[in-house]
Amino acid sequence: MGETTTARVGNIVRKTNETSVSVSVKLDGTGAAKISTGVGFFDHMLDQLSRHSLIDMDIEVQGDLHIDDHHTVEDTGIAIGQAISRALGDRRGITRYASLDLAMDETMTKAAIDVSGRPFLVWNVAFSAPKIGTFDTELVREFFQALAQNAGITLHVLNHYGANNHHIAETCFKAVARTLRAAIEIDPRQANRVPSTKGMLV
Repeated sequence: MGETTTARVGNIVRKTNETSVSVSVKLDGTGAAKISTGVGFFDHMLDQLSRHSLIDMDIEVQGDLHIDDHHTVEDTGIAIGQAISRALGDRRGITRYASLDLAMDETMTKAAIDVSGRPFLVWNVAFSAPKIGTFDTELVREFFQALAQNAGITLHVLNHYGANNHHIAETCFKAVARTLRAAIEIDPRQANRVPSTKGMLV
């Protein structure tokens, strides 16, 4: 695995016997995305993540899709999380906390984030069907578990209600994107300080 960091930019290359993943992120971007994982629905969700977080993302994945989508989704989450963590550095000056209730048609989902350096996922989202098209709905949680673990963030996701499984998944990605955007913004009132009384975020 190779990685580099310049300012708030992070690059990760992750190669295993199951996947080859290349991820570049620019935290202070415009939400420009170039994404190819071989999984159409997942590409659509990652595009939402990039667009609504305003994190530029360049993601190229080749995975063992002849088996299923699991390794591709999980390893992409790992690499994105690692790239974000590298780009954040010591997390100096960030806002750190954010939460949001996001509505999409009949669906409402809440996301809350602490960019704490301590990974944790609380997932309270249920799908009424095992698949969205050909995509396994259980992989939505697997992605966010991998993202939170490797980005070093505490992430809570709660679906209040919803009938359409596509909408439920999409609100999860959009709500996380919007809260991530807010939490990693530089707070001008403490731009040179780590936002913790400990003096470090771990």
